[in-house]
Amino acid sequence: MKTSHRVRLVGVVAMVTLAAGCATKNTSTSDSGSAGVSDKSIKIGGVVVKSSPTGYSTGDTEIGAKARFDRANAEGGVNGRKIEFSGAEDDGMDPAKGGTAAKKLVQKDKVFALVPVNSPVFGGGPFLEQSKVPWFGWATGPQWCGTTTGFGYNGCLAPKPGAGSQTWWGNLVAAQVGGAKGKTAFIQGTDSSGSKYGVGTIGHSFAAAGFALVGTSAAIPSTAPPADFSPYVNKIMKSNKGGPPDVVVSIIAGGKFNTGLYAGLKKAGYKGAITDAVSYDPKILADPAAKAALDGVLAAPMFEPFESDSPEVAKMKADIQKAAPGTSVFTQSMAIGYWSADIFLKIAEKSGKTLTRDSFLQAASNFSYENPGFGKISYPKDQSEPNGCGALVKLSGGAFSVVQHLKCFDNVPLK
Repeated sequence: MKTSHRVRLVGVVAMVTLAAGCATKNTSTSDSGSAGVSDKSIKIGGVVVKSSPTGYSTGDTEIGAKARFDRANAEGGVNGRKIEFSGAEDDGMDPAKGGTAAKKLVQKDKVFALVPVNSPVFGGGPFLEQSKVPWFGWATGPQWCGTTTGFGYNGCLAPKPGAGSQTWWGNLVAAQVGGAKGKTAFIQGTDSSGSKYGVGTIGHSFAAAGFALVGTSAAIPSTAPPADFSPYVNKIMKSNKGGPPDVVVSIIAGGKFNTGLYAGLKKAGYKGAITDAVSYDPKILADPAAKAALDGVLAAPMFEPFESDSPEVAKMKADIQKAAPGTSVFTQSMAIGYWSADIFLKIAEKSGKTLTRDSFLQAASNFSYENPGFGKISYPKDQSEPNGCGALVKLSGGAFSVVQHLKCFDNVPLK
């Protein structure tokens, strides 16, 4: 795949602790693999974060998925079947609640698959894996990786040692700052197990791109933003032989956390680059403090940004506006829902007229697809490693602009 204008977070999150639910007579297993499928329809539902203690939300993911499903239905459906999309449940950033939502969708609502799933701490994975129910979304945590039923639109972002680990983020930041040679990076996360793991994998990406890592930390409390960020800021500002690093990389899924950290860095006089995977969110512009703190930040979405003139992006925006009339603000979550649904539809099409979960998973077990909207995907490889594609956008003067269009880079083994 070409690396120019090709299409594309790493958001790192809490490790899921929910145990797999016990199967019941209502649990969809291989002998009820046609659940949610009729001659005319396929029932689909999702799980996202609509509310959370920290204010973090991925609720717009539902809009993106609906937009893609609506277009599929307008074009005649999938092999003659229309998508019957029931919307998305709210897991409230609670693994247990996510597990309950997954069971409800499968056992009570009788959905065929979960699309989209977009929660950093989604707790339904073990149940869905046991029940052989496909689920698609933003594979930000280790609960997605190594499964047979979980499909990240961007691959698995928490690979195990020995598996491929992405290099695109470090390479694109290097291109943005004039090369990585002689430059340093500091990786900052929270004290959740998932974030700690992400600090390592993303640090690996920046090291592979040529940056010298001068420090990593996952000491920021994950339950709520600290009242005082100065201890974490001071550590960063002295990490490079007593001075600041050239790049600060945040592995934190939460606007209030990043706003506090970045404001603290700027107050301390930091002039280097700051990058994260979640700040590509136009809604932050309504908050003057967040807008000021995030000005100049390089956000790293894993798709071609909405500000692009790519035909695929134009089609996505038109589909979203048709599904949600009056939409003028496009969010990262919308794109994640859209591309997750797009990949699901491609696999469903490949599955043929006789659609069961078994036939779907069989089709997915040897599946490759490229689209300039998000890059490329290949299963089962990308159920164990990232797809290697991403872009960079920058907030400046109250508006986002594309500074690095989506490119795909080879992964390297995670040590």
